[in-house]
Amino acid sequence: MDLAAQALNRPRDAYYWRLFATAFSFGLFGVGSLCLRVLVIPLLACLPGDSTRLRQRTRHTISWLFWRFVRFMAVSGVLTYEVRGANTLGRPGQMILANHPSLIDVVFLIGRVRQANCVVKQSLFHNLFTRGPVRAAQYISNDGSMDMLDSAAAALHAGQTLIIFPEGTRTPPGETPAFHRGAAAIALRGAKIITPVTIKVTPTTLTKAEAWYRIPLRRVHFSLQIGEDIDPQAFAALGPAPQASRKLNDYLHQYFIKELATDERSTARP
Repeated sequence: MDLAAQALNRPRDAYYWRLFATAFSFGLFGVGSLCLRVLVIPLLACLPGDSTRLRQRTRHTISWLFWRFVRFMAVSGVLTYEVRGANTLGRPGQMILANHPSLIDVVFLIGRVRQANCVVKQSLFHNLFTRGPVRAAQYISNDGSMDMLDSAAAALHAGQTLIIFPEGTRTPPGETPAFHRGAAAIALRGAKIITPVTIKVTPTTLTKAEAWYRIPLRRVHFSLQIGEDIDPQAFAALGPAPQASRKLNDYLHQYFIKELATDERSTARP
């Protein structure tokens, strides 16, 4: 029995290597963000074109780097992942709406959609490492103002793809996600289609309650399931804007609760 207990308590799945690789990944992300701000963005700004061209170049560069970062974490053994249905992402006027279980959800989504706009935390516009890239990419600050809603709706009307996390912040493991109605309001005002993306992380990691070095005993698996499109106009016809927004938000909330309740063990790991 003692030997069995020792075997169960022994770190598994290359624990110490994954801890080192996780630390290295965080350091790489920080250095890469600083280089992006100090070197890459100024170089992109020197190329011919207006602010729109700079925005496009910046978004393409960030997306390319984010996906290389995901691939690095996979190759180094930090995580495995699968993305099902990604060919439907990136359409004009599309709102990509996802739940938010971990710190790097946005890295996965922006990495998969080359020219996506994104509603991001206001603090990123003041952070030493991130303020240059997020401003050059013209991402939208989630400051909770009407200007934010207007900017997001205008981006969708202009044919941009917009990524939004309606929870606003990471939801602790085991808790039901709570959706703010801002995402539904934006969708009703500007989205041609809503495409839900259900993100599952097994076992949980990089949550709001976990420090980066509290890695699980086995390698983490990220699963991104792209759902069927939702027509926001079907809800706009249900009544005045506040009522339609509430009904759409409730529908989305129930959709994600149902999808997240699906047994993740039925998903094959690559």
